Order: sequence, then structure tokens, then C-alpha cells
Amino acid sequence: MSKRDPRIDAYIAKQADWAQPIFKHLRTVIHEGCPEIEETLKWSSPSFMYHGILCGFAGFKAHAMFGFWKHDLLFKTKLTGAGSFGRITSMDDLPPKREIIALIKKAMVLNEKGVKAPVKHDRPPKPALRTPADFSVALKKNKKAAANYDAFSPSAKRDYVEWITDAKTDATRTKRLATAVEWIAEGKKRMWKYM
Repeated sequence: MSKRDPRIDAYIAKQADWAQPIFKHLRTVIHEGCPEIEETLKWSSPSFMYHGILCGFAGFKAHAMFGFWKHDLLFKTKLTGAGSFGRITSMDDLPPKREIIALIKKAMVLNEKGVKAPVKHDRPPKPALRTPADFSVALKKNKKAAANYDAFSPSAKRDYVEWITDAKTDATRTKRLATAVEWIAEGKKRMWKYM
């Protein structure tokens, strides 16, 4: 049997009493279906790896979810966002063990063959980025900041623009403009503290 990650034990122990048996059962079935599975945490939730991510589960206040990374290739329905089996609130919401194991085996084959999950383009594209006039003026006053800003990716630019335009007061906006120019001149992206 494969090695178990103690972080998953801790994750399950923190879940509500109704959710713990669901997660213990799923974990056991996943290991039974794929003895070579590797456990880890991704996005702060238990994830199971076999030649890439295979499946994972997560607990929420009133429901749990369990899903396969390549759901759209295993099922004839599109993933709804609540995992491959919808909102799970009890063991009765799960399919029989043999069905889960059959899906695990199919998912393993997909991962072994290197089949990629379909790319989802559900979201409409974001509107073109427009740098506010006061921000443009402030950047032009600092050549290094202007050069760094021009070299930033569209998402890095958007982070700064949204931060500045989301200010509730003029005083906050002015302070954010000054801070943004200072950070950009240093080559820092908006969330540099967390990188």
C-alpha cells in the first residue's frame, strides 16, 4: 500500500463529524483503486497523484466534494463546480465502491497515456485594460516605474489598476498611486509580498 501523507490525516480530523467518514472512505477506496497513488495537498485540499493529479476531495461547511481532474473525459456531463458527484452530504450520495474504483482505473489510464484535461474557456475574456489617466501621469513622472510597468504582463498591470480604481476615497487612491509607482519602480508586482 502507498504511503499516506499525515497532512491528509490532519485535514480529515478537522472536518465536521458527518464529513469524516466520507473522506476516510474515499481515501481508502482511492488507495484500493490505485495502490501507487501519492497523497499531497493542493489548493489546501487533499489531492491524489498518479502520473499527475488524478482526483481530490474537499470539505465545506454543509457539504463535501470529490472530483476527478479529468472529469470531462470520464463522464458525459460537464463538471458543475461541485465535484464529479455534486454536493456530498452523506455516504448515500456516493456511488458504490466498485464504480469509484472503475473510474479511478480509467483516470489512471488517461494519466499514464499523458492525455491532457480539456481546456475550459467558460469565462468571457476580460475587457481591454485601460490605465487611468492619473496613474499614467504618475508613471510618466518616474521613468524606471514606466519602463517596468510596460514590461509587466497584462495580469500584473491589471492587479495595480484594479487596486487603484477600487479605492473608496480620493485620499486612499492618492496613497495607492504613490505606493504603486514606488513598488513598480523597484520592479515589484502588486502582490510581491506573497511571492
